[in-house]
Amino acid sequence: MQTKMRVIKDVAGVEVDVRGTEDGIPANIPIQRIWTARGYGWMAMATVAVASLIVRPTTVAIATLYNNTAKNFVIERAFAHNLVSIANGQFGIWLCVHPAGMTAPTNDVAIRNSPSGLVAGTEGIFDNGATVGEDGWFPWGENSTSVTATMPGSLAQALVEGKIIVPPTAGISISVVAQTAVVTTCCGFHWFSVPVSEFAVG
Repeated sequence: MQTKMRVIKDVAGVEVDVRGTEDGIPANIPIQRIWTARGYGWMAMATVAVASLIVRPTTVAIATLYNNTAKNFVIERAFAHNLVSIANGQFGIWLCVHPAGMTAPTNDVAIRNSPSGLVAGTEGIFDNGATVGEDGWFPWGENSTSVTATMPGSLAQALVEGKIIVPPTAGISISVVAQTAVVTTCCGFHWFSVPVSEFAVG
């Protein structure tokens, strides 16, 4: 006996058939690949390295991503590239999510790209050195270590994978804490700008 499976595809309750392979195995594709194919993915990072903090971050961020759209920003990862270091220089990423209604920061010149080959758009304001609210900083991901003082150094990334969602007029900031301010980093984000009709919060 054959059975046909259907799933609800969006918040409006529209149903679609479940797809499968030629052998009848249900297709299970990570949603990030679908969002990339639809052109929802974006990346931005600072072009200038900033000195790491040697204390917990407060009201000045190394970089801030602000949601200037009516969509939800699903954060895929945050990253920091160590440009200048010392021998055995250790550093780690700290993130802070700012609530909806925050003041939009300045849109600084930064490297922007799309993982699906689109021309870099204007979704998301990316600011270097923004003054932000101290809304709760937390370490994310594994720390990284530079074995020698050779430049450039290593890379650290926090694989958020959708565990942070930034709704419209909200933001997320990144900072780096190290044992010395000699460790400087260029920071950035990879996120998906997803229509609310496909991925609602609440």
